[in-house]
Amino acid sequence: MGLPLLSFIIFTPVAGAAVLMFLRGDDAVRWTALGVTILDLALCIAMLAGFDTTTHEMQFTEKRPWVPALGITYALGIDGISALFVFLTALLGSICVLASWVAIDRKVKAFMVSLLSMQALMLGVFCALDLFLFYVFWEAMLIPMYLIIGVWGGEGRIYAAFKFFLYTLAGSLLFLIGVIVLYFNGGETFDILALTAQDLPFPVQSWLFFAFLIAFAVKVPMVPVHTWLPDAHVQAPTAGSIILAGVLLKMGAYGFLRFSLPMLPEASVYYSTLMLSLSALAIVYGGLLALAQDDLKKLVAYSSISHMGFVTMGIFALNLRGLQGGILQMFNHGVTTGALFLFVGLIYERTHTRSIADYGGLMKAAPVYTAFLALFTLSSMALPGTNSFIGELLVLSGGFAANLAIGAAAVLGALLGAAYLLGMYRKVALGAASVGVRFKIRDVNARELAATLPLAVLVLWVGLYPKPFLGIIDVSVKHLLAQVHDKGSGP
Repeated sequence: MGLPLLSFIIFTPVAGAAVLMFLRGDDAVRWTALGVTILDLALCIAMLAGFDTTTHEMQFTEKRPWVPALGITYALGIDGISALFVFLTALLGSICVLASWVAIDRKVKAFMVSLLSMQALMLGVFCALDLFLFYVFWEAMLIPMYLIIGVWGGEGRIYAAFKFFLYTLAGSLLFLIGVIVLYFNGGETFDILALTAQDLPFPVQSWLFFAFLIAFAVKVPMVPVHTWLPDAHVQAPTAGSIILAGVLLKMGAYGFLRFSLPMLPEASVYYSTLMLSLSALAIVYGGLLALAQDDLKKLVAYSSISHMGFVTMGIFALNLRGLQGGILQMFNHGVTTGALFLFVGLIYERTHTRSIADYGGLMKAAPVYTAFLALFTLSSMALPGTNSFIGELLVLSGGFAANLAIGAAAVLGALLGAAYLLGMYRKVALGAASVGVRFKIRDVNARELAATLPLAVLVLWVGLYPKPFLGIIDVSVKHLLAQVHDKGSGP
């Protein structure tokens, strides 16, 4: 229709944040923020409805000069790799507003402004087709996330916020150096599509690969640069944890897909065994750490490290099944782990404790809560019929095809996942009732149900009928693989 749909999607939360600044009363702020996020979600659904799944070309493109002297443009567009994550970001934005309705009871306006600003910047990352514009969105995300953790987090929020900021800033500085090197070696342009078409010498690719690796590995996070994540998750409010797990962690993996593989294909092939080994380490190590946790939020946080290991394994298997599974698992992880953090937040609001030992007998006290918790727990352990099963099956298939030992390590990680997730659910829902908390428990209300149902629907939809989701990414994945294998024969 000629409308700048992606600009509308990105800047609707910005406009909403500006409106919030002039409102009085916390309820007015909450309802307006919810309306803005629902409108943004509606725009994203319209975008998916008009998305052409038969082409790998960028769609809904916009391009305007920004800094002509340096070749910087305001360029937006999406393909099958980014479309699902634009939708996921908008969906989780509305869920975060609902999850914060009661939990955030001070400086509500500032919180909602930070949340909407964060949503706009994350959407910008997935839509940017100019490398400089991408970097602006990528770096600016740190500010609202830092505020969400540092102002509305738990007792150790300052330490966690500084640790998050320093880790990600260090990675971003290396990314900036890589962007500058890429600019001068790629024809002095920031156009992502033009840079993808360049054929850089292997030494330059190799240097850029490791610069980008550190930046993206911090965001994923990959072992050993993962230590900021548990602190950030534990101290962040529920909405902060949902955003971290659901969207922020995906940006590191998205960086590999958008930059490392298509722009540095020889280096990506050459160092794929290293990346597969780091992925297997994350799967097993994250699973072992999760198995040792008594804090419910830490358990889910460490499980994220393990599950994101499956994502990077799928990406660097460099075959169709692995790459499809890795991208689908990025989406699945956002849905499932976002839901688990939502449910950790709901039980914490009722009990003010995260210790698994303090829970027990919740099935009798809150049957609806425990039924949904069972669904999301089974999804996280990739039970057939749930969304994660499809993604994990594709990743394992691709991983075994790439490297037998790496695939075997991933299976061990999946077994660890079943152990810590089933153990957690047994203690929380089926164990002996805890005298300390059982009288404080109430079941989910209508608002909490409204936040839960979309995620539950996606768990079952992707699990039982994944064709529409795989159809969105299929052509773009095949094109990306062709780019890698055409140029990635090695030095």
